[in-house]
Amino acid sequence: MEFNHADLFEGVADAIGDRVALVCGDRRLTYAELDAEANRLAHHLRGAGVGPGQHVAVQLYNGIEYAVAILAAFKIRAVSINVNYRYVESELRYVLSDSDSVALVYDAEFDERVAATVPDVPKLRHLIAVNGPSAVAGAVPYEEALAAQPATRGFPARSGDDTYIIYTGGTTGMPKGVMWSMENLLFGFWNPTFPRPGKPRDVVDLAVNSGPMIMMPIAPLMHGAAQMATFISWWMGATVVYTRKFDAGEVWRTIEREKVNSVTITGDAMAIPMVEELERPGSSYDVSSLFAYVSTGAILTGTVRERLERALPNAMIMDRFGSTESGSTAAAVAGSTPEKGLRFAPDVENVTVLDDALKVVEPGSGVIGQVARSGWIASGYYNDPEKTARTFPVVDGKRWLLTGDIATVEEDGSISVYGRGSQAINTGGEKVFPEEIEAVLKGHPAVYDAVVTGIPDERWGSRVAAVVQPQPGRVPSPADLDAHCRKELSGYKVPRTYAFVTEMKRSPAGKADYRWAKKIAEEA
Repeated sequence: MEFNHADLFEGVADAIGDRVALVCGDRRLTYAELDAEANRLAHHLRGAGVGPGQHVAVQLYNGIEYAVAILAAFKIRAVSINVNYRYVESELRYVLSDSDSVALVYDAEFDERVAATVPDVPKLRHLIAVNGPSAVAGAVPYEEALAAQPATRGFPARSGDDTYIIYTGGTTGMPKGVMWSMENLLFGFWNPTFPRPGKPRDVVDLAVNSGPMIMMPIAPLMHGAAQMATFISWWMGATVVYTRKFDAGEVWRTIEREKVNSVTITGDAMAIPMVEELERPGSSYDVSSLFAYVSTGAILTGTVRERLERALPNAMIMDRFGSTESGSTAAAVAGSTPEKGLRFAPDVENVTVLDDALKVVEPGSGVIGQVARSGWIASGYYNDPEKTARTFPVVDGKRWLLTGDIATVEEDGSISVYGRGSQAINTGGEKVFPEEIEAVLKGHPAVYDAVVTGIPDERWGSRVAAVVQPQPGRVPSPADLDAHCRKELSGYKVPRTYAFVTEMKRSPAGKADYRWAKKIAEEA
């Protein structure tokens, strides 16, 4: 057994095969049953010519088939590629081509997009359709792919150096494939509440001895946070619960039915509709089983956190800090919010802030730099050596990841994070971070969602602009929002332009689309 996700899952399945591993809708699979289904798909992929190191794209909603596809690829030392199910033809063509995918597992609902894209991706030679018949030439139905294959293993030996790729981004540029070795990924996203394993068998023993828990990643599996939450749950021997698509009511009904103990979400975009459903007059959900509500990949604003704490008085509301490239690195300090200032306490080694000269910032010095991590970090970006060199510099023989998060180190060792450098707005020489202003705007009772961006300004170079989605039935005026912001923000941070929209454009994982917001703000 190696520190390899396929090896470890098989070890867990052998040890606790009768325990339920996965639930989605009416389907429930034990660890043994999930392993057997993944074996069948793995044999089919291998028979179709997919070999070690080759890429299998997955364009599915959440479901058992998604987990099976990931495991099947890893079993034959292939690499799964997550595909955003919202992609239109040009975006789908880009990611399939950029990733050099040779196979695609897709939902038949996307038939039209797949049919229009496949002829332009010459390396893509095998298609598997899930959830219904497909009209795409040559596509094999998922059930047919499994039917003729054995449930047993018989795969070649694997390595901790096998590759795991997560495509991420797309808010300020085209998506990029973040490459990890499986061993580094395991440790980079290890649950810090448990001892770090010294040997692969320790992971299996942890799953055996942890006792059954019910855990629910709510974000889509095409987002790395949900994939990591799934594996973290399995390393604890837990049952993982999915809903096919995000719907707040369905999520709470599932939590009630399955007696879920812990959920992971991605920020306000999921938290707001969930807490609104709990606050809705007449709603009644049994959430007594829930003791952890964790946001990863996006930070909860203070007003939303307060509403969650009122609605879920017996659950811990937690924020985790990290990224696809860095892994999970820190927990939010109590009382820390985007409005008041974000502070995180690192709970793994080799997390710090590097200044412009790539020197470690001294605690309490007030020097501003970038959050950085060394050790268990990603290998780089697929097909992009230039970006890899910029993001993963080597300093005095030590390889670092520069996360792009602008921060400083406080005297107590906590890290104060101001925002993402790539989103910062330079207005008249002052640097403004959108996250702070977005949090303040979302504290206005008439605002449902907000995204802040910079647009050209003849005098100041850039001006702060806000795209705002009002609460249903509410119409805040720019003057109302201006007065609200001036109570919490310095004048130069207050938006000068407002654009009101009926629906905010975000990724399925809740990340803001800043390119879209900039266009909307410029038009306003």
